[in-house]
Amino acid sequence: MDSYSIDQTKLLPYETIVDELMNDYGQDVLQLVMQYVHNLAVAEDLTQEIFVKCYRALPTFQFNSSIKMWLWRIAINHTKDYLKSWYAKNVQAMETDRFEQVKSGECVEQQVIQQQEEDELARAVFALPVKYREVIYLCYYEEQSMKEMADVLQLNESTMKTRLRKARQLLEKRLERE
Repeated sequence: MDSYSIDQTKLLPYETIVDELMNDYGQDVLQLVMQYVHNLAVAEDLTQEIFVKCYRALPTFQFNSSIKMWLWRIAINHTKDYLKSWYAKNVQAMETDRFEQVKSGECVEQQVIQQQEEDELARAVFALPVKYREVIYLCYYEEQSMKEMADVLQLNESTMKTRLRKARQLLEKRLERE
């Protein structure tokens, strides 16, 4: 379980639990959502909606899995629902913000090359179908085990292994073409 395994006999007020979840996982949820929507403004809105949904669903949390895995399931399902919605399909939102971190001690040329490589990899990952993109994200960015990924995506482990292998193959082909 997570660092704050919730004692069912001494439940904190739901607001406090959600505050802790937002502090502990808010940035991670935002980054997870960004992997799906590729738009910071939309990702921020969805992240807020996810925590509202979490607040409302907290009384139904059954302690069968860690609260982090439960939150990830809510986030992934909510984001997929958004992507299926009319709004997501018919309203074009342009991403104007760009995250650039200046790394101290590196020359500008190295930073530009590194940024280009990261952009190329990100484009290749974003071009993958969602089911492959999410396993790449969970495996490499979140560093989750096969079991954790299977729990989050509600699939069996053999399906996860197959999906990850296929995602790696697709990613490799895409990067070779570029």
